[in-house]
Amino acid sequence: MSMVYLFAAFSGLATLLLFYAVYRLYTELGSANTQYRDKPPRGFQYVWPLINILANSFGFLISEGRVQACLLRLRRAGQDYALTPHQFYAGKWVAALGFAGVGVILAGKGGGTMGALLGALLGFHYPDIWLRDHTKIRNLALLKALPFFLDIVTLSVESGLNLTGALQKAVDRCPPGPLMVEVNRVLREIRGGKPRIEALRALADRLDYAPISSLVSALIQGELMGSSLGPILRAQSDQRRTERFLRAEKLAMEAPVKMLGPLIMFIFPCTFIVLGFPIVMKFMQSGI
Repeated sequence: MSMVYLFAAFSGLATLLLFYAVYRLYTELGSANTQYRDKPPRGFQYVWPLINILANSFGFLISEGRVQACLLRLRRAGQDYALTPHQFYAGKWVAALGFAGVGVILAGKGGGTMGALLGALLGFHYPDIWLRDHTKIRNLALLKALPFFLDIVTLSVESGLNLTGALQKAVDRCPPGPLMVEVNRVLREIRGGKPRIEALRALADRLDYAPISSLVSALIQGELMGSSLGPILRAQSDQRRTERFLRAEKLAMEAPVKMLGPLIMFIFPCTFIVLGFPIVMKFMQSGI
């Protein structure tokens, strides 16, 4: 009987030590200092302690090349102040585990292993898909806001302000968005002592987006040549507006082609059923 009590006592002590270890792991590694960082994406917020524990415990397994490549992608998506590369990879591991569990449930008893493998594969690549789609949406928002922003900068420069003052005036007048966030970052770097040309080059490298790179190249060339920035900015504004119009025209021309699939697969069969059902019923009633 004493052995049973001794075993129960050691089991209870082991359980308490396990809970204490989990609590210390959560308090020391499960939280991250987000006072000076942006909020993480919503999907990461749900499992944020687990992501931080994995990032701090197993982040050393990620090579430096992968970390730098992931950091570049996070910068293009505007998430470099919300996620570190280690946290992003930890999110991929957590998503793989979660999707593997869902795959096991959906596959049932017979295909549990295959469902887990497919779910883990999909979950591991889902954050990459989300990051790529988020980058595309952000670039589209940049393209839409760029012409009006350049118009304000052009008017400010032609009225006598320098480029830094014109950028600040445009930020004050334009609606908030990704472009304003990036221009504000450029202005903070300039106020912090960074040369304006270097701050603009950092903007182009950070976004890696053709319209922004073209604008930055034109501004840097104008700064170095000492030419007037008004005509350069006006030409850039006209070009961006033309590109936006051509993109809208391209999407409008692609719409009929994209509608063929739903038409053939869903709309046409329903239409044929509605039209053919009375005819078939009449044939059946007449004995044909």
